[in-house]
Amino acid sequence: MIQEFKDFIMKGNLIDLAIAVVLATFFAPVITAIVDGIILNLIAAIFGKPSFDDVARIKVSDGDPITVDETTGEVLGGPTYLEFGVLITAIFTFVIVGFVCFLIVKAYNKLNEADEEDDGPSEVDLLTEIRDQLRTNN
Repeated sequence: MIQEFKDFIMKGNLIDLAIAVVLATFFAPVITAIVDGIILNLIAAIFGKPSFDDVARIKVSDGDPITVDETTGEVLGGPTYLEFGVLITAIFTFVIVGFVCFLIVKAYNKLNEADEEDDGPSEVDLLTEIRDQLRTNN
């Protein structure tokens, strides 16, 4: 059973998955920096605000007068809003993150294509060459 467990742990797929999870964990701040530090600041330069949080806000009720809980410091009462702008910001941020990830994967794939092209002729090219050579010999 111990040997079986050792074989399971040492499989390449499990190690690859573990490395992918670790890299994804540390890659998330890079994507966040690109979105928050660059793209949302460009939106702020165009629209005046880095988010759409206050753009679509509908007041549902006035609520109780605003008070502060003395023990927790929590704000109690106040008006209630439907925050459609927060949803718009979340969707917009999701689309931006998806697009940035797409661009990164596209660039990565392009680099890998260049590496594969340098490896020499493909298997199909070699088989075609062998076939042509056999035809000329017969």
